[in-house]
This record gives sequence, C-alpha cells and structure tokens, in this order.
Amino acid sequence: MTTQPVLSSPRIAILGGGPGGYEAAMVAASLGAAVTVIERAGLGGSAVLTDVVPSKTLIATADLMTRVGEAGGLGVKFDLNGADCTPSMHADLKHINARVLALARQQSTDIQKGLENLGVRVLKGSGRLLDNHTIEVIGAAGTEIMEADAIILAVGAHPRELPTALPDGERILNWAQLYNLEELPEELIVVGSGVTGAEFASAYNGLGSKVTLISSGDRVLPRSDTDAAEVLEGVFERRGVKVLARSRAEAVERTGDGVAVVLANGVKVTGSHCLVCVGSIPNTDDIGLEAAGVELTDSGHIKVDGVSRTTASNIYAAGDCTGVFALASVAAMQGRIAIAHLMGDGVAPLKLIQVASNIFTSPEIAAVGVSEEDVISDKFQGDVVKLPLSSNARAKMRNHKDGFVKIIARKGSGTVIGGVVVGPNASELIFPIAIAVAQKLHVDDVASAFTVYPSLTGSISEAARRLHVHM
Repeated sequence: MTTQPVLSSPRIAILGGGPGGYEAAMVAASLGAAVTVIERAGLGGSAVLTDVVPSKTLIATADLMTRVGEAGGLGVKFDLNGADCTPSMHADLKHINARVLALARQQSTDIQKGLENLGVRVLKGSGRLLDNHTIEVIGAAGTEIMEADAIILAVGAHPRELPTALPDGERILNWAQLYNLEELPEELIVVGSGVTGAEFASAYNGLGSKVTLISSGDRVLPRSDTDAAEVLEGVFERRGVKVLARSRAEAVERTGDGVAVVLANGVKVTGSHCLVCVGSIPNTDDIGLEAAGVELTDSGHIKVDGVSRTTASNIYAAGDCTGVFALASVAAMQGRIAIAHLMGDGVAPLKLIQVASNIFTSPEIAAVGVSEEDVISDKFQGDVVKLPLSSNARAKMRNHKDGFVKIIARKGSGTVIGGVVVGPNASELIFPIAIAVAQKLHVDDVASAFTVYPSLTGSISEAARRLHVHM
C-alpha cells in the first residue's frame, strides 16, 4: 500500500464524465475535495449514453426472445391462431430503441443528481488544457478558464472508422448509431468479430435479423478463451448466424436499398445494413496534452502508471483514453485509484490480473485472471479443470445446454489463479472466482463453501473440488 500526502482540500477538475470521471468525482467529493466535472454530452459518457448501457439493454430484449423461442423444450406451448396456424414473435425495434435511449438518459440523469448531491459542480462543455493547472471550458454559456490543483483526464474513445466504409447512419453504421433505427435490419452484416461485433451479432440474431459475421481471423473472439469461442461458434451455427472466417473487409458500399461488403478476395457480401466494429480511437487529439506535459503512447493513448498518473505529476487519467482495458469497471477503478493516490488515501496499484470481464453474447462469456493459453505457453504453471454445464442439474432444469465452468489453480500450491464461465448470467457467476483470484484463495477454500442445490454455482464448487491436491 502506498500513500501520497497532498493538500487536504484540493481543487480537482475532471475532464470527462464517463465511469472513470464520475467515479473519481464521487470519491474525491466524499474525501472533501472541491470537484468540477466537465462533460460535453452527458454524465456517464459513452458507456451510459451510446455504448454499454444501451447495448446491454438491447441484449436483454434479445435474450428474452431467445429464451421464449427455445421454450418448447421446457414444455411451453403457444396457441396457434390464424389460417396458417403459425405462431409468430417479432421485435418492435422502434419501441426497443426508444426504451434503450430513455433508460440511458435516465441513468445519466441519476448520475448527475448523485454528483450534485455530493456537492460536485457539473459544467456542460468541451475542455482543453492550457497547462498542467489550467483548463479552458467552452460551453453554451461561453468560455470559462478554470484553475485546478489536480486534473483527471477521462475523455474516453470513439468508434474507429474505415475510410472505405464511412458510416452514414442509415445503412452503414457504427455502434453508436444503431439506436436510431426504427425497423429491424432484415439482413445485417457485422464487420469485426471481436467483443463488440460478437455481441451485436448475437443480439440481432436473437431479435430476428439474418446475420452474417465477417472475421479477419480464424474464429470469433480471437483474444478470448478458445473453448469459449468454440461454444459460441457452435451456438451461432445452430441459430443461423453465418460466420465468414479469414475474410477481411476492404470496403462497404451502398446499393440503394442495401449494402455490399467487398472482401479482400473481391467477393461481395450483400445485406440490408452493415455494422462496422473495428475498434476505437482515444479522444486525445487537440485537448492540450502537450502543453500540459502529458505524453501519449504510439497508439495515441495517454501514458499512465499503476496509480493512474500521467507524465505530468498532478494529472491523472482513467478509462478508454489510457488503453489499459476498455472496460467500464476498469475505468471506474482507475478513477478511484487516482483520487486515493492524489489525496493521500490508502491505495494499491491496479492489478490487471484481477480484472473480471464479460462478453454479453448468448451464452455469456466471463473470465478472470490467468488464462488456459497462459498455462499452455508456460507463462504460468497451472492445473485446469473444465466442467460442462450440461452435467449441472439446474442447467438441465432450465434447458441450458451450452457452456462450462473452468477453474485454473497454481500447480503445486492449489491457489486459484484464473477462471472462465460460459453460460447464462456468466457475468454474475464469475464473481466468486474473481474473489478467489483477488484474495489468493485455495481451491479447497472455494470447494468447502456451501452452494445452493440445485444451482449453477454448484459447478464452480465441483470444479474447485476436482482440483484438490492430496497432501
């Protein structure tokens, strides 16, 4: 644990109101700082307004439709009406997206009210550093020059665009533009098979679109657990998602009432809409970083150390603009760590090995700590146990057939160092494994804790039990 003594009531300016910014503001205000948050779009940033909250709200609807569509296996039957006696279910995308955006706005409003109740000043506008203590804020009411003892940069990132596939907001879209659609895409082509691409391919397939996923690599989710990716590919195949592996998209063209994606080999893939998911770019251009002494990496991200400090001693950074992990939870933790270090509170550096992440496909994919690939490559010495959910009693009752629980323990000592969960609510089920990793629990500690029977967590306990080392 390290501390850094500083002013007891510093003036802190936070540029950006996303998870890194608003979490930092909450902690700073509770510790007695005078805090100002500068945000041009709305509290919560892209995570709340255009990215995480909207996409996961959309996915919630898609998940429900998927469960209803597969309810026949549970004995749920639907009345057959009409001349053709065919039951039907469809997604009202206009209603769905209206709900998505309303929920995002409400969440943003709730965050702002929470900050204001703590005494945080919120300025709507764009900020630019004039030096390491001064920010120029340009808003609807004019220009204001702010002085601060310390600055937190939480400026986020925006979707990366291909020069040959510029989004038009109608047929060629990035992930921030999807919620303007009022009708479900009949044939959606998703370019990019990383986390964002896989999530939207899964969601729109669940909503009823015919989906084609274009992957430049050998498989979907190239940076994720191999077994997890294989499960998802199998589900995609069963549910009708067409995956074009080893296919690089060179351009996207409008075709009047649709689009054509031109692949590197000259083949054209046609559809009604195209969603381009090819990464993001940090919002670090033209905000005065050089004048403040803040250095960037080669990728344009802000350089930070383990306690979120930049190369300017009184300036910290958090979130996607740092390139550490593009996760709201990591941004929030970076923001909290920055304030703790700045204000002399007890603080431990960010430990990426403890970060739990989730991919909100159907089924979900969650992971924490050391991966099986790390073990295979001898980066870590570990033992791995994987239990399929198909052997779990609760999974059988709920007709869940896809997924598994995987736990990785350090060879010899039996300490839990990693894990993967693939299945329904994996984002919740990963938490006990994340605690075990963070607290360096032994597999016997996990196995000896009672689980409810029947429950999906029973597979976590059983996997830990199978990693027991006889002493």
